[in-house]
Amino acid sequence: MLKSIFKQAQILSSLTLYEREKGKVLRYMCGTLIASGVLIYDLNKKKAEMAAKKGTIDTSKFMAEPITNIKTLENNSRDMKTRMELMIMKIQADFCRALEAEEDVETKFQVDRWERKEGGGGITCIMQDGRIFEKAGVNISVVSGMLPAAAIQQMKARGKNFTQGEKMPFFAAGVSAVIHPANPMIPTIHFNYRYFEVQDKDTVHWWFGGGTDLTPYYLNEDDARHFHRTLKDACDKHDKSYYPKFKKWCDDYFHITHRGERRGVGGIFFDDLDTPSQEKCFNFVKSCAEAVVPSYLPLVKSHKDDGYGYFERKWQLLRRGRYVEFNLIYDRGTKFGLYTPGARYESILMSLPLSARWEYMHIPDPNSKEGKLMEVLKNPKDWLGTDDKA
Repeated sequence: MLKSIFKQAQILSSLTLYEREKGKVLRYMCGTLIASGVLIYDLNKKKAEMAAKKGTIDTSKFMAEPITNIKTLENNSRDMKTRMELMIMKIQADFCRALEAEEDVETKFQVDRWERKEGGGGITCIMQDGRIFEKAGVNISVVSGMLPAAAIQQMKARGKNFTQGEKMPFFAAGVSAVIHPANPMIPTIHFNYRYFEVQDKDTVHWWFGGGTDLTPYYLNEDDARHFHRTLKDACDKHDKSYYPKFKKWCDDYFHITHRGERRGVGGIFFDDLDTPSQEKCFNFVKSCAEAVVPSYLPLVKSHKDDGYGYFERKWQLLRRGRYVEFNLIYDRGTKFGLYTPGARYESILMSLPLSARWEYMHIPDPNSKEGKLMEVLKNPKDWLGTDDKA
């Protein structure tokens, strides 16, 4: 009996010792893990702080190296010129890769990075003769120098009043794209978002401009509503008055006056935007630029395999002729580019299609599909009127 009690006491003692030692081990392990976690956290925090101070820019996500020197961008990360350049480079890359994803594997953008002796340069991305896209151009330009009198007059015509003489220092950064699809059932899209700075004596004038518009060859009302709704959502995040105001501006701007018709079914367009603040203007422009892919790519996916024939192709080429007329006669961006010293004409004229057509006195049957498109081009439509009342 005593032996049995003694044995049980030994077992209990061993268990107590085991639990005590187990607790020490667990506490030691927990302490080590916590200390390691704190150490890792401190190291990561220091790395993050060093990276933030260094301001490293990941250029792998772009189509090419930025136009401005990387160190200059890093040292001026809060400057609007830097922020705009990095933003448009990302928009260019995102849009190019989204378009390439719809094409055959071997069809890629040709990337042409160019420099301008007067200051700055650009990156021109062109894709030609694809199965889906006959010609797709997505450009960015970041230019600076002295603004000539002709370009100053172009700006004064838009309400900008400068006091300085014939030439003034300027900076301009923008992204511009025009996509001409092969299939007439896919619309053409154009977008442009830009930022200007002009030094006028002791005053720096700055403003944003841009827009996105759609040019279908055959009217699909669901496509038009989707396109406009996406742009309206981007506008409404910032100011609910923007969409109706900029939609009307777009209809009025893309007006081929000598034809009495619009270039397409519109979108949004604005210029000289310098209120309520530089930060808010930039965020608005960024939202609009980021809306391009969701506004357009669903239309490409929906119609890239639609059937068409010779008659539809001929109509597409006639409408492209109208596109060329507007760009060469009326477009202010084209004129500004041509007036700028050191203008790179290949990039400025990248908006023109590979093929177009002009027929003498061509008038479609008003009851045809072509005639229905013409009715909308002559009388712009409020595509979201029903939605806005809901």
